[in-house]
Amino acid sequence: MTPPVLGAVEIERAVTPDVVFTAVRDALIAHAHGRTAVPTPLHLRFPDADGDCHVKAGWVTGTPEFTVKIAAGFYRNSAAGLPTNHGLVCVISTSTGQIRAILDDRGLLTAWRTAAAGALVTHALARPGAATVAVFGTGEQARLQVEWLARLRRIDTVLVHGRSKDRARALCETLTALGHHARPASAYEAAAADMVITTTPATVPVLQARHVRAGAHVTGIGTDMPHKNELPAALFARAALIATDDHQQCLDHGDFGHAVRAGSTAETGDTPVGLLLEGPVDRPDGAITVADLTGVGAVDAALASAVLRELTPPAR
Repeated sequence: MTPPVLGAVEIERAVTPDVVFTAVRDALIAHAHGRTAVPTPLHLRFPDADGDCHVKAGWVTGTPEFTVKIAAGFYRNSAAGLPTNHGLVCVISTSTGQIRAILDDRGLLTAWRTAAAGALVTHALARPGAATVAVFGTGEQARLQVEWLARLRRIDTVLVHGRSKDRARALCETLTALGHHARPASAYEAAAADMVITTTPATVPVLQARHVRAGAHVTGIGTDMPHKNELPAALFARAALIATDDHQQCLDHGDFGHAVRAGSTAETGDTPVGLLLEGPVDRPDGAITVADLTGVGAVDAALASAVLRELTPPAR
């Protein structure tokens, strides 16, 4: 029997942010406690098109499905009026190996799980009173990080820094229309915000460590392949707490790994983000905290299963 193919429109209609937050939080906690299976991601690069692709698989132990996900990013597409991100998720039964569904989400679930993970970790590690957030990057994920973080805490001001001033202004206009007080900012000003989130495909750091002020939290989400690098190694040397979504992935191709190889932090200097999501984080007001998120296949699996439950409710 041909498995059902469920599209982005169906998914968007059926799935709420609460469903996404719950699936992502629970999966990160399970992963921190070793209750997942996550093989090494497969990476492909297409330099002539400024594109890349990664394939991730994952399973949360004891659940009835695992997933294999294809996620592609082609960063010149926006200039041609095309979406930057594409993808699909294959949901497979752990009992029979049969394909239960193909989620032809066009990258939507990757975008949502990345936004939810970034928001959950930023909210957990930032000072309770932190209300100014800066985003480096002007694409979809920069917008989503602000929107999803605003579901968890009050945000007074949004600072946007991007290579293109026109795109930075456009994102500020979009965020303002959504009810946020947003304005373009220099790299120096953005790096000094209470909360800093980097959402770029950069291959060299987008900010300088000395510009991050005491008490700030920084979340990096763009370094998901070995050639990428958003956060400077020196920032990890200043951090009182370093969180990673997957130790080995972040060591292999995350900003944490760049910092370890530069001698700025120890290979054992990180804490799983899932442990930090289980309860309030004890952090001094003057401490700098850093999170390196490379995307975990088990999180994709948990979210895909949750989506499938929403789209195919049990018969009555």
